[in-house]
Amino acid sequence: MDLAWIMTLFVIGFLGSFISGMVGIGGSIINYPMLLFIPSALGFTAFTVQEVTAISAVQVFFASFMGMLVFRKRGLVDKTLVVYMGIPIIAGSFLGSFVSNTLPSSVINIVYAILALIASVMMFLPKKGIDAQDVNQVTFKKPLAIALALIIGSVSGIVGAAGAFITVPVMLVVLKIPTRVAIASSLAITFISSIGSTTGKLMGGHTLLLPSLVLIIASTIAAPIGAKISKHINTKILQWILAGLITATVIKIWISLLF
Repeated sequence: MDLAWIMTLFVIGFLGSFISGMVGIGGSIINYPMLLFIPSALGFTAFTVQEVTAISAVQVFFASFMGMLVFRKRGLVDKTLVVYMGIPIIAGSFLGSFVSNTLPSSVINIVYAILALIASVMMFLPKKGIDAQDVNQVTFKKPLAIALALIIGSVSGIVGAAGAFITVPVMLVVLKIPTRVAIASSLAITFISSIGSTTGKLMGGHTLLLPSLVLIIASTIAAPIGAKISKHINTKILQWILAGLITATVIKIWISLLF
């Protein structure tokens, strides 16, 4: 057991989970590329893409749960939105996670890159929703929310990401959900979604116990910290942070695919 290797995984998990709590994503958009590239760059044994998606799924489960608890206490979770999007997402993510076990690594990487590219473009589109703090003021088109959630769940389940990095842009741009409500509700939906993707990955046999345990510990510490800091940050800044993270990931993944 290499302490440097464990600390590397802990830092990766901590960073991903901290950002998860702050901007309402599960953390996989950060952890996926870091787990894929950083260990091997530092001379450690590289994880396979299947192993990375499995570890990410477990990390997302715990990070989203811890972040959700903080936002729930502040009354920002829209329960109606969570129900209408959460159920289709868990069904889709469960299916997608099984499909991913039959796909080659190159296909999974391409799916991830396309999904992140779409999310990146959406974050730079105008967002006209009100910046309300009261969930009772939030309205959205329920059939559209269900359809989008099913698509997001199916595709994100393939890459072991609960889909929050595209769920938040969809909420902001398409459903016109206020930023803080979108962040809080997204973590709750991500937690529900991660149940399906995590179960599928565990049944697929690619989950590594020790790396998953290290990221679980990092998640339980970092996600609540990020969620608490989020309430002190302007919503426009939160949107730009998320846009920057998604864009940076898109560039890195596409460079790795093309070169």
